[in-house]
Amino acid sequence: MIDVAILGATGYTAVELIKLLLRHPQARITAVTSRQEGRPAISTVHPSLVGRLDLPLEDLSPKEIAARAACVFSCLPHAASAEVVSQLLDAGATVIDFSADYRLDDAASYQEWYGHEHPDAERLGSVVYGLPELFRGRIKGAKLVANPGCYSTSAILPLAPLVKAGLIETTDIIVDSKSGVSGAGRSPKLMTHFPECNESLSAYNVGRHRHTPEIEQVIGRHAGRRPEVIFTPQLAPMDRGILSTIYAKPTRPLTDDAVLAALREAYAGERFVRVVDHLPATKDTVDTNFCDITARVVRGRVLLISCLDNLVKGASGAAVQNFNCVHGLPEHTGML
Repeated sequence: MIDVAILGATGYTAVELIKLLLRHPQARITAVTSRQEGRPAISTVHPSLVGRLDLPLEDLSPKEIAARAACVFSCLPHAASAEVVSQLLDAGATVIDFSADYRLDDAASYQEWYGHEHPDAERLGSVVYGLPELFRGRIKGAKLVANPGCYSTSAILPLAPLVKAGLIETTDIIVDSKSGVSGAGRSPKLMTHFPECNESLSAYNVGRHRHTPEIEQVIGRHAGRRPEVIFTPQLAPMDRGILSTIYAKPTRPLTDDAVLAALREAYAGERFVRVVDHLPATKDTVDTNFCDITARVVRGRVLLISCLDNLVKGASGAAVQNFNCVHGLPEHTGML
C-alpha cells in the first residue's frame, strides 16, 4: 500500500482525484491540505465524500507531508506549487504536480507566459511530462512528474504522431478548443458566473493562452520537430469536457484512412486513447480517462477532432495513470 497526500484538496480536480484514489487498491490517502481555518473535514467541503473520506484539511509543512506520504499530488496553483514541490523532493517524496510549474522547458518561456520568475528554475527541462502514451519510459520510477494541461492533452495526442511521422507541416496548425466551465477552477470568477456563461459560448485569452507553449514544446520533445500552433480556447456552457478541432496542412496528399491508420499505429495497445471512425462528442468520454480521436481530410487539409473529460484524462485520471506508471502498476489500476 502506498500512502499518498493531496495538496490544495478543495478544488474540482482534487475531489476527482480523491474519488479515483478511494477505489485504488494500492493507494491510501493519509493527508489532505488546505489553508482553511479550523481544520474542517474534507467531506464538509466536498459533501460527496461524506462517509467515504473524513480526514481534516490541514495546513502542513512539506516535511510533515513527506513524513505521512510517499507520494504527493500537488493541486496547488502555479508558482505556489514549485515552492513546495522542491522541498517535498528534498524530503524524499515522489510528486505528481498538477500545476504548470514544470511543464515548460526553460525559465525564460515560463516568465514570458506566466509573468514571474520560476521559483525552482534549475529543474526545468529535466522533468518528465506526464503523458504515458508518449513518455512512458521516462515516467517509470520518476521522482517528479509534470501532469499535463487539459487543453494540451487534447491537442498533443492527435498532433504528436503526425508531426513525428512527417505527415503534416509544422507551421500553420490551428487548434480550436471548447471546454466546460469546471476547467476554470472552483474559485468564483465573473466569466464563470452562471448568468455570464449559461447559454453562451465565448473565446478567451486569444493568442496568449498558457497552454500554447506547452503544446509546442511537448510535441517538439516527442517528435524532434517543434510546431507553431495558433491556439484558441473557448468556454462552453457545460460542466465538463473538452472538444478540440485541429487543422493542419499535409506534407503530401492524404486520405481519411491514411491519417486514421497512422493514428491507430501510434496508439496500438494504448488503453486510454481510442481512435474512432465516428465524430466523437464530449459525452462519449465524460467520467472516463479516454481521449477519443478521429480524422478527416477536407479540401486538402487534415482535420483532427479529439475529446476528453477535462477533470479526468485532462487532470486527475492522468495523474492516477502517472502514479501507476511511476510505481510499476498497471496503468488502468483504480480506473474504469
